[in-house]
Order: sequence, then structure tokens, then C-alpha cells
Amino acid sequence: MSQSIAAKFDRACNIIDKYERNPNKLIAILQEMQEEYKYLPEEIMTFVSTALGISPSAVYGVATFYSHFTLEPKGKHVIKICDGTACHVKKSEDILKALEKQLGLGKKSKTTGDMLFTLETVACLGACGLAPVVVIDERVHGLMTPEGTVALVEKIKAEEGVGNYV
Repeated sequence: MSQSIAAKFDRACNIIDKYERNPNKLIAILQEMQEEYKYLPEEIMTFVSTALGISPSAVYGVATFYSHFTLEPKGKHVIKICDGTACHVKKSEDILKALEKQLGLGKKSKTTGDMLFTLETVACLGACGLAPVVVIDERVHGLMTPEGTVALVEKIKAEEGVGNYV
């Protein structure tokens, strides 16, 4: 086993041991695994099921039931566009289209090839008075426009030293 693979499973073991290999703490274990790996890789979920003595389907069921968990790698910067009623009425769809165009993303591809950006829509961010709302890296931006949102992403791209995607 290569050293990086061994290190990956060593980190997973440490997390599982922290929770005393208790299957009743599966959600907390998965939360910490996702924090460590930025998503829940299939081999880590299988490892968790074996270490906890529960079925892989039980682990997968929890990981897919809660929307907080992701089975796909996400970019360094996660952009969430609210499409709840207030935001939708105030044209959040236009913001989504502008960002898809800027980042070269579409309905099927939500993460840029360089793993720098992930674009998501969410049902509600709970900031209806600021509609339309965009959250970038857990920072809320209200009263957004397509142009303003594109400018925010351009600023991040400049800070990261990245050019255009399209």
C-alpha cells in the first residue's frame, strides 16, 4: 500500500477511534470524514462500515439521506445560489446562468475541471429579505445581480491566479 493511501486510512482510523468505533455515532463520524476529505469517498464509506460492523448500505443510506453530505468532490470555493421563492422571483436563475457561462459549467457539471469552483443551487438560505442571495465559501452576499456575482467570482479567480474557463 502506498504511503498516501496508508495515510488516508490512518486519518480515517483516528476519526473512527475518536468516536470509540460506536455505530450510533455514524453521523458524527461521517461529518468528520467529510471535513477531512471534503466529500465522502466510496472507499472511506466502505472502510467505515467495516470498522463499525454495519452494512455498507446503512452507511450509504445515511450519506445520501442528509443533504449536508456529498459523494462527489467539491471545489475549493463553493458557490450556493438560493432558488427559494423570494430569490427565484427576484431572478436568481439569471445569476445561475451567468455563473454557468463564466465558469463553463452546465446542468451536469457542477465543479470546474481544476477543482477551484463548485456551483450549487439550494432551496432556501433563510435570508429572504436580502433576495436574491448567493453564498460563497459560507459568506452571505445579498441583493445580488448577475454582474455583481460574476465580479465576486472574478475577484476570487484573480486571487487564485486563474484565467478564464471558456
